Amino acid sequence: MALLEAQKIEKHFGSTKVLQDISFSLDEGQALAIIGSSGSGKTTLLRCLNFLETPDAGVISVGGKVIFDAADPATQQESELREKRLHFGLVFQNFNLFPQYTALENVTLAVKLRTPDKSQWGTIDARGRELLAQMGLQDRAGHYPHQLSGGQQQRVAIARALALRPDVLCFDEPTSALDPELTGEVLKVIRSLADQNTTMIIVTHEMAFARDVADEVIFMDGGVIVEQGPARQVIEQPREERTRQFLSRYSGS
Repeated sequence: MALLEAQKIEKHFGSTKVLQDISFSLDEGQALAIIGSSGSGKTTLLRCLNFLETPDAGVISVGGKVIFDAADPATQQESELREKRLHFGLVFQNFNLFPQYTALENVTLAVKLRTPDKSQWGTIDARGRELLAQMGLQDRAGHYPHQLSGGQQQRVAIARALALRPDVLCFDEPTSALDPELTGEVLKVIRSLADQNTTMIIVTHEMAFARDVADEVIFMDGGVIVEQGPARQVIEQPREERTRQFLSRYSGS
């Protein structure tokens, strides 16, 4: 049984169909890369999975349980959606750290807000320090975002997403705001998470990274899935002409 199943997801903004008939599944421990041009619907798909946008049609299941059905209003209560978001951790393009909090506070804040018993906060802080150490930031726990490089800020954001122990960790072009040297830092962390069989969905423009790290790749264009399959097959031997046209721009990867 797949850990995550998305069936016939659609999203419209006015008369514009941003997502059309999007269906895929993801097994526990797999990494899925989503590639495509800007405006192809990749980020909107992530936002629908995280319920930052509400799909207009479709069904989302986690662990065999339907958590969203566009045809069933009972699955769309705002109070329930807040809980359902916990199935997914989302790492944004631009970090979105709270500037007034230290790295450790950014990592632990959401967990503490869900834990009224302050006697447990010491354990939460210890877990936060472990996650920062996993990101190579054990000596940056007391630093504020403005004291960190872009790559360090993004690694704090990854630790924050992991702190809530999501079923699926989602990345929305996590290196798009970084220069090449800092991009390498973040991709190294994501690669290590893949090696640990972390279930992930990665929207990325890094084709070589998608080929080498992901188990599966989806290529989107115009709000639809044009091609999906094993990562190396899609990147190196795409079946669809539109995929070949897109990847020809990355032939140097």
